[in-house]
Amino acid sequence: SSGINAEWPLRPGSKVRKMTKSGLLGCVGFHGDVLTLTKMLDAKMKQYKHTHGKDMSCEAMAQMLSSTLYYRRFFPYWVYNMVAGIDNNGKGCVFSYDPVGSYERETYRACGSASAIIQPLLDNQLGYKNQSNANPAPLTRDRVRTMVRDIFAAASERDIYTGDEVEISVIDANGIDTQRFPLRSD
Repeated sequence: SSGINAEWPLRPGSKVRKMTKSGLLGCVGFHGDVLTLTKMLDAKMKQYKHTHGKDMSCEAMAQMLSSTLYYRRFFPYWVYNMVAGIDNNGKGCVFSYDPVGSYERETYRACGSASAIIQPLLDNQLGYKNQSNANPAPLTRDRVRTMVRDIFAAASERDIYTGDEVEISVIDANGIDTQRFPLRSD
């Protein structure tokens, strides 16, 4: 295949940012654009909180990010984003975006350099797609955490940009519980 391969050094640290007590923003891509975008979103979140006296809902965060990205559609941020949290009905929600602000609410999603490896595994294990005799039983938190860790460990063996650890956040009514797990030790 042909094309441009832009290689940026891996930066240690989280790709996930806590926006509210029950909402996260995940950003991957060009680090300068990630910093600029998150700085702008932080300012908009503070302005919203001062104006309305409460944190922004997950759905409102999703729309705000979409509008912010669309505003830069002619010179877009080189950033791929996801918003995750608890919606107004108390259910989990995930929003995925393209660089110009189009977004979709989904049950689960992978983005980043290994998304082509991770998404089919999520589809199979969480969405029960392409499984004969599938029994979609509810999954426990520990089972999902182990599954996600294993999926990222498999991806890190094939994609050098994935990094050496995975950060897994569980969002519920009590807040956000985040744990980091090593993926490889070489």
